[in-house]
Amino acid sequence: MDKMILYEDNALLVVHKPAGIATETAKIGQADIVSELRNYRKKKGEDTYIGVIHRLDQPVEGLLVFAKNQNAAQKLSAGLQNGSLSKRYAALVAGVPRASEGSLSDYLLKDGRTNLSKVVSKDLKGAKEARLYWKLLESFEVQEGRAYSLVEIELFTGRHHQIRVQMSHAGFPLLGDAKYGTEYSKELSKQLGRNNTALLADRLTLRHPVTGKKMEFALDTNKILLLTQKTGTNKQNL
Repeated sequence: MDKMILYEDNALLVVHKPAGIATETAKIGQADIVSELRNYRKKKGEDTYIGVIHRLDQPVEGLLVFAKNQNAAQKLSAGLQNGSLSKRYAALVAGVPRASEGSLSDYLLKDGRTNLSKVVSKDLKGAKEARLYWKLLESFEVQEGRAYSLVEIELFTGRHHQIRVQMSHAGFPLLGDAKYGTEYSKELSKQLGRNNTALLADRLTLRHPVTGKKMEFALDTNKILLLTQKTGTNKQNL
C-alpha cells in the first residue's frame, strides 16, 4: 500500500491505483483500495475512516484522492461539484477524430441489472448530464484502413463509465474495452494485443480542504508513453 500512496497528510491521501483493482467493492474476498487504506490506517493506529470522493473503474489505472475525515470529505466533494477538483485522463481510442479537439455533452442512464450505462434522451427518468472535453495528442497507423489515437480527456462530471460510454457513442471506443467497444475496436484491440481498457487517470488537481492551497498531482509522462507502448506495435504519426 505504501508504494501506491503518492501524498498523505492529516486530511487526505492521494493514491496511484493499479489497473485490475476495484476502488471499492462489497464482494467478499476481493481486494479493493478502500479496504487496503483502512488496514493501512489501522496499522498506524489511526482512525480507519476513508472518505471516497470519486472512483475509477476496476480496469482503469490512475490517481484517486481520499479524505481522512468527514470535514475533508465534504470539502473535497464540494470541489468535485464546483470544478476546483478536476481530473485528466489519457486514452487510446479506435480510429482518428477529424477535429483536433472537442466537447461531448450527453445524458446517461445506468442499468443497475447489467452495470452498464448508455446515452439516452435527457427527458428519460433517471438520465444524468455528462460532459467532457477531449484533445487529440497523436495518431498511430496499424495498417491501411486501421488506426488508433492517443487522446487527452478532462471530465466535468463524474458519471458511471462516462468516458467509455461517451467516447464510444461519439464513434471512438477505447481500445481493450469489452463492454462498450464496437466490432471494429475489438478486432483492432485483439490485433494489437490490448486486453485491458486503455484508460489512464494521469492528472489530479484540487484545493486542499484545510489550507485551500491548490495542489496538482501527475503521473510521470512516461506513463502516457507506456499507455501507447502496451499495444506492442511500432507507432507512426499520420
